[in-house]
Amino acid sequence: MILLPGLLFILWREPARCLEVGKGFDVFKGDIRQFAVTTNTVYVATKDRLYQLNHDLSPVQSVTQRGVLKGGSQPTEAQFHRISATDKWNATLSVNILLPFVENGTLISCGLIDNECGYCEVLDLNDISNVLYKEHIQVGPPWRSSASVSFLVNVEHTSTETYILTGIQQLEGNSTKTSCSTGSEAVNLHNTNNNQKGFIFSNTGEFSNTAIKRTGNVEFVDGFQIGLIIYLFSNLPSSDKSNEVRLIWLEGKSGKTQTLKSLRGATLSVSDGGKGSKLLASSVIPGGSGPVLWSGVFSVDGGQTKTELAVFDISLDRTTEADFDRDFCSVCTDKQKPAPKTLTPKTVLLRQNYMTSVVAVRHKAWMVFFIGTGDGQLIKLAVDKNYHTNCPRVLYRANDDRQVFPNMRLAQGDLKHIYVPFQKQLRRVLVSKCSTYTDVEDCWSAQDPYCVWCGSTGSCTFEDECRDSDWISIPDDSQQKMVSYKVMKNSTDQITFNIQTHLTVGQKALSNFACQFSASSSELCSRSSPPPKFPQCTCILANSTLPAKGLSVTVRIRLGTTELSETLNISNCADIRGPPTSVLCRQCIKMGCGWRTSGCSWANQGTRNDSVCETTESGMNFSRPEIFSISPDVVSFYGRNHALLSGRNLGGVTGVRVQAEMDCKPKESPVWNNTGVSLTFHIPSADNKGVVKVCVLLPDGSCHGFAKITYRSSPSCTKIAPNSTWISGMRKITLIGSHLDFVEGVIHNYTLQDVRLPTNSSYQNLIYDTPAAENIGSFNSGVLLKVVNTTLGCSTTITYYPDPEFTNFTATRTGDDVRITIEKKADKLEMTPDELSVWGIQEGKQYVCFMEAKETSKETDFFICEIRMTPDATFQQLMIKYGDKTVTLELESSSGLSLLILLVLLLIPCIIVLVAIIYRSKQKKLTAQMNKRMEDLELDIRNDIRQGFVDLQTEKADLMENVGAIPFLDYKHFASRIFFPENDSLMTSCMKDIGQDAVQVQLDECCQGLARLIQDQLFLTSMVHALEEQRSFNIKDKCALASLLTVALHNNLVYLTEIMEALLRALMQQNSNTQPKLLLRRTESTVEKLLTNWMSICLYGFLRESVGQHLFLMVSALRQQTAKGPVDCMTGKALYTLSEDWLLWQAQDFSSLKLKVLFAVGSDGEVSEPLEVNALSCDTVEQVKEKILSTFKAKFGFPYITPLMDVCIEYEKGGLFVPLEEVDASSEVIGEVTMFNTLKHYKVPDGATIKVLSRKTHPPLSPQTSLKDDENFSGKYFHLIDPDVDEAQRKNPERKKFKLKEVHLTKLLSTKVAVHSFVENLFRSIWGMPHCRAPHAIKYFFDFLDAQADNMKISDPDVLHIWKTNSLPLRFWVNIMKNPQFVFDTERTANLDGCLNVIAQAFMDSFSLSETQLGKYAPTNKLLYAKDIPKFRQEVRVYYKQIRDQPPITASEFRDFLQEESKKHENEFNEAAALREIYKYIQRYFTQIQEKLDQNGAPTELKEQLHHVKNLFDGLKGCSWN
Repeated sequence: MILLPGLLFILWREPARCLEVGKGFDVFKGDIRQFAVTTNTVYVATKDRLYQLNHDLSPVQSVTQRGVLKGGSQPTEAQFHRISATDKWNATLSVNILLPFVENGTLISCGLIDNECGYCEVLDLNDISNVLYKEHIQVGPPWRSSASVSFLVNVEHTSTETYILTGIQQLEGNSTKTSCSTGSEAVNLHNTNNNQKGFIFSNTGEFSNTAIKRTGNVEFVDGFQIGLIIYLFSNLPSSDKSNEVRLIWLEGKSGKTQTLKSLRGATLSVSDGGKGSKLLASSVIPGGSGPVLWSGVFSVDGGQTKTELAVFDISLDRTTEADFDRDFCSVCTDKQKPAPKTLTPKTVLLRQNYMTSVVAVRHKAWMVFFIGTGDGQLIKLAVDKNYHTNCPRVLYRANDDRQVFPNMRLAQGDLKHIYVPFQKQLRRVLVSKCSTYTDVEDCWSAQDPYCVWCGSTGSCTFEDECRDSDWISIPDDSQQKMVSYKVMKNSTDQITFNIQTHLTVGQKALSNFACQFSASSSELCSRSSPPPKFPQCTCILANSTLPAKGLSVTVRIRLGTTELSETLNISNCADIRGPPTSVLCRQCIKMGCGWRTSGCSWANQGTRNDSVCETTESGMNFSRPEIFSISPDVVSFYGRNHALLSGRNLGGVTGVRVQAEMDCKPKESPVWNNTGVSLTFHIPSADNKGVVKVCVLLPDGSCHGFAKITYRSSPSCTKIAPNSTWISGMRKITLIGSHLDFVEGVIHNYTLQDVRLPTNSSYQNLIYDTPAAENIGSFNSGVLLKVVNTTLGCSTTITYYPDPEFTNFTATRTGDDVRITIEKKADKLEMTPDELSVWGIQEGKQYVCFMEAKETSKETDFFICEIRMTPDATFQQLMIKYGDKTVTLELESSSGLSLLILLVLLLIPCIIVLVAIIYRSKQKKLTAQMNKRMEDLELDIRNDIRQGFVDLQTEKADLMENVGAIPFLDYKHFASRIFFPENDSLMTSCMKDIGQDAVQVQLDECCQGLARLIQDQLFLTSMVHALEEQRSFNIKDKCALASLLTVALHNNLVYLTEIMEALLRALMQQNSNTQPKLLLRRTESTVEKLLTNWMSICLYGFLRESVGQHLFLMVSALRQQTAKGPVDCMTGKALYTLSEDWLLWQAQDFSSLKLKVLFAVGSDGEVSEPLEVNALSCDTVEQVKEKILSTFKAKFGFPYITPLMDVCIEYEKGGLFVPLEEVDASSEVIGEVTMFNTLKHYKVPDGATIKVLSRKTHPPLSPQTSLKDDENFSGKYFHLIDPDVDEAQRKNPERKKFKLKEVHLTKLLSTKVAVHSFVENLFRSIWGMPHCRAPHAIKYFFDFLDAQADNMKISDPDVLHIWKTNSLPLRFWVNIMKNPQFVFDTERTANLDGCLNVIAQAFMDSFSLSETQLGKYAPTNKLLYAKDIPKFRQEVRVYYKQIRDQPPITASEFRDFLQEESKKHENEFNEAAALREIYKYIQRYFTQIQEKLDQNGAPTELKEQLHHVKNLFDGLKGCSWN
């Protein structure tokens, strides 16, 4: 997350433009020159700034390294003065040395001024803007050098003195002298204070200037001091490209001179004998009581590709003479000196390409190496005391190929983080990912010395985070299994079963060690078995014989509160027989036995090591497979789908194994399309970059053949050219970036389903054609790269603009050629001539126009092209193609336009005379037509009123109640739709996927801290009140916060209830003095939304068991009643409805039809038995399809296999089947508006036969896409409501009959009668009292409201009634009633929504205390249920009284209820996602929350905890990879 510049300005003493925090780590504008680490602070020097950062890389301050030189006649006398960012500067201090002198409280900074003069400063360690001392002096290299080192050393003399040791690169033929200094030798000691001889920064010894010299080339790599011994490492390159790696020892005693004279040396040699190898990075392995161990990264090929990590014993060898080295000398003489002693590695730990840096630590009995690479990886390698390595783990992997620089540093404070430098970035990486391992087996299998399984918390964590000593961890040596066993038999035929645990344990776990053996037999172990003694348990079998099929034994091991369980199968080792193959050998050892050359034996009589099986033949006869090639063989670390492997003898291959050199667990992929010489497989993704080995697997588990695959960084794109496209798409776009040859497709986030394949791609460029868009106007779209099954976003977007508009062209003949100038309206597309193809059209023949140039003015673009060798042609028309679109452009004619205007002027007088004559005749006809229409209108109205009366008197509640299984949503989806009704992104992020439902996800450290913080009631209530006091915290924010808190505290409903009560009390106090009746009426506060969520959680069971069925039956009844009459498919209005707003009063006459529907069941014309379906003559083809599929589902209980969009229907007419389409050539058209075809249009009679087909198996002759996809759908088509067009445009004028809405209001009453019983049943299920008890939550909350009214001395019973009504029916039941899609997997149409609103209004009127007087102008929704409301109100009063009279629910009983509800639905929500969203609010209003905590007297510990959480989240921004 990018920090706001204003915030940075407050935190920094200089403007924040110099440091940005992006992608979770610090991004510096200049290259990092030096960085240093103390316990709590990090110092970073770039080209022109010096930064002081906290240990978590949050900024403290920065100072500029730019300034001016003032005063002095000589360059060395001028003083460097820093200036502000806006002032002019003439000098920059480039830092080469940056050393924290912690004991002195100072930071030593030395480097070069632009004039090549050395310059040093002593800064305050706690405030780098405070310069304590400065001087022109050369300390360190006279140029920017990565081959020089510097560090502080202590030298004992009369007292201990601290000096700066500098190892300075020496280049043969290049002097280190500058205009300001006399030069520097290879190794120097400089003073650190003015009390030392020669004063600060002097390199004067006790008697004279002293140094270690070197005449040839030397490049220093590293140096450090342990005790009094100083170690210095360097490369000595020579002109013949060979190199020697040298180690220098110095003893820091008896002063500067004697320290340098104590010089002794050795040569370090690795695999090639030492001549070609080069030291790239190094780290001492600290601790240990034995020899001094050191690790180095060596290049063994002269470059940086082939590298090795080796360990040496570098203990000082005093057997050689001091200051008598062949390559270095303090007092130099001409004596012949012997070659230095050669040291060889104790072991080579890792061979891996591109290693660039290493940091080594000791943890318990393990050595842990953190290795940086040239392609941006941080690898952790754990090594036991015997130098056995565990599986390397990738702690961090950059998406690109940025190099990790050699000087990584371990955090000095917690020792749990490592600082990883890149060119312009610094990462703080956790040394272990313990929290990602969710159970004890995973925690142990990680083989991470830092991780322990903490029994008291049930989590994998660092040892110091496990509060007591109840923990277990990996042993001191490398092991493959946590528990192993062996079966032995002694000379008396007694069988012993021995269990060995490979663990280290804490004291508490050790004191509670026990084993339990159990089997199906009554007694397994004899009583003579010895008691368990960590780390092993022994069982002497009571029966000296084992069953032939083996004996299944369950072993339970307890260590503290941790229990381990292993189910083992013990067999008689002598019975495991067969030819001595590798398969039999592995089976033997797996069963706890031992292997001898001849076969399987007891464990005490054979070998137990798996390696013995590798020398045994497989026992299978086959031709050994060979691999010739793999295509592709270079992929990103996401892998690649559908790779092709070619070879020989591949017929028996069952899989492909991919094994990285540093990966202990190979990955295996299945194969398909195996032809014997080639096969297809997926290249799996990789945790790290580099080269892996590939072999093919046979059924016996053996692997054969050899090939390599190279994993590289993922693709990235940084630029798009051009960065815009036209709406119709198919513009050629070039992406610019890296590794773009790995991209399999390009997607625009506006059209996610349209994956565009690259037309051409390389490492840096990719070309593709843009997809078309449906939007009109301009908009931005993100560009995504599809790599295997992953999509990666580009850093820039592409803009869609309307298609170019070509307006005119001119043609000019030049000899035999014609020059065409095309005019186009100016736009932002920046179209080039190469993107246009133009042809001139003459007499239907096309002539190519060759594009030449483009000219631009303010409002018009001109494209110029030439049609060659057309002497007789004249072009009146052009065809222009861009992308995939072709347009035709006509030549405008000015003379034709003038003629047309003249003709119009002559015709005007004639038209006026003609109109007058026609008007007189039409007037007479119009009077006659009007009289006839009035008679027809009177007849229509009479018929409509009579039909309404008949419907009302004959309407019966005959709706079908058998609606099949009720499609209830599960709890997770129900709750999420209640919590986040208008925020799909929050809903999605806070819900776990199906695969996660049963998984307990371990929260990261940040979320754990915040989770603990919100468990403090004072903090949480203060936070809510602080946020609600801010004007910018709107109602949407309040609702979102309430729902996020609900998700975060869902596992602790007891505490959530306490919070809700506390916030409600505060809200009541606010409203008590104003209008208490308005309390909880709307959702205007966080607690009101919290109450809605709380009711939803607590009443979900009651909703499912008691109310849900009645609600679904009512919704189904409304749908069935609506389907009895016409429904306009354009507007959704229906003849049968409860809402006047959705009444289709314009409906034409219709009749009911019974259709015999046949379903095609094969491709040869077979059909099913007929299904009877009710339809209406006015139904459109789509409506008929919907009724057919709905009837099918109701009849058979499951949906039809083909979706609606793929269904087509045919009508049997005269022995032939006629396709029925929404719109075809026979459709009625009024003006420019087309009427949908209905059954009446096709003249389908009652009892007609309809056949249902699938478009996929029976494609229609004229394929038709959905008309609703047309962007002008609503303006082009109509159904039952006629368009408002001129009468003269009607083919069928008698359709336009005059209709009155009021005549059809009886249809509302008919619908009410039909569904009334369902509505009554629903209402009574809500205010019913099953078992004479209200649900726990309702009783508890109503009692809470009663208690609050007593406390506030509110005696008006109406207030309490309103509170209860606002909190339960208004807040919960009405929400459910109006939104059945919250409860069921169903859709809510607009018409259904109108009906539900009427019913919900009647429901709320039943709870109202006021009597409403209704007249003839009252709304119809009120009039419909006017006679029912008094009866409902009486039932509500009884309901409220029954709840009040019910015995109160006890606190413990309600607590048990809440805990049970929490447990029912644990792990269904993503608690971490909710906590992160909550923190966004805390971050935004952090200051206000602090102030509120101070006002409320929060303890210091709580405020510190808040700051701790903030630091954790800020640290997360610095380490987004974790």
